[in-house]
Amino acid sequence: MTEKTLQQMQQEVDAYIAQFKVGYFSPLAQMARMTEEVGELAREVNHYYGEKQKKADEAPNTVAEELGDVLFVLLLMANSLDIDLTEVFDQNMAKFNQRDSYRFERKDGKRAPEDENEIS
Repeated sequence: MTEKTLQQMQQEVDAYIAQFKVGYFSPLAQMARMTEEVGELAREVNHYYGEKQKKADEAPNTVAEELGDVLFVLLLMANSLDIDLTEVFDQNMAKFNQRDSYRFERKDGKRAPEDENEIS
């Protein structure tokens, strides 16, 4: 399988949606669908990693399949709202790298520089 960029995935989803007269659903309808898909993902995670076992008659969905469904709906929603997910990802990573650089214990042992205004 070839690697795709987020932009390519968004274009592929847009081409798929362009086939249908209805086009993109409203943001509220998409949010409802996203919630449904995240719920299905939660159910699968609970089956695979939690205490709740699947019933014998339940379909053998996978966590990967449900993550794929969540990704598809996320791409749909971003497209319908004219959001470039690559741009948003880059902005979020810059924010997390700056804000959360020392939030958790680091493997490299580095620690946050001491605050110059901190009282000893």
